[in-house]
Amino acid sequence: MSIGHTLLGLLESGPRHGYDLKRGYDERFGHDRPLHYGQVYATLSRLLKSGLVEVDGVTPGDGPDRKRYAITAAGVTDVEQWLAQPERPELYLQSGLYTKLVIALLTGRPAADILDRQRAEHLTAMRALTRRKLDGDLADQLVCDHALFHLEADLRFLETAAARLDALAAEIKEARP
Repeated sequence: MSIGHTLLGLLESGPRHGYDLKRGYDERFGHDRPLHYGQVYATLSRLLKSGLVEVDGVTPGDGPDRKRYAITAAGVTDVEQWLAQPERPELYLQSGLYTKLVIALLTGRPAADILDRQRAEHLTAMRALTRRKLDGDLADQLVCDHALFHLEADLRFLETAAARLDALAAEIKEARP
C-alpha cells in the first residue's frame, strides 16, 4: 500500500494537519500497523517537494508551527492515476512453507508434522479474524474477509500438499545423487 497515495486520498476531503492525517489513516487503515508521526511528516515533505500537496496554512504553537496541508490539482491527478492501476497479484511461487517441506523431506524429517503445525496456526488466525470481524465496522469486516479468503486458500494448499507429500518425497529421494 502506498502511504503517500493514501494520505493524498485523505486530503481530497479537505485540508488537514499531519496529526489529523495520522489519525484518519490509523482509523481506516492502521488497525494492525498504525503510522508513526515521522512517517506522516516525511511523506508529507516528499509530497510537498513533488508538488502534490501545498501548505494551506500555518498555526503557531508552543513547539514548531503547525502546518495544514491541502492536495493540489497535480495531487488529485496522481491519486486518479494510482486508483486506475490494478494491484499486482501476490504470487507465492516460492513460499517459506514450500521450502520447509522440501528441506524436511531432504533431511528425512516428518514433513506432515510441518503441515499439521501450519494448519493449526492458520486455524488460530482464522478464529481471531472471525471474532474481530464480528465486532468490526463494515470496513474492518472487509479487511478481515480479505485475510480470511487468503487463509482459506492457504488451507486448500495445505490439504493438496498433504495429499501429494508421498509423491513429492519419492521424487526428491529419486533425484538425490
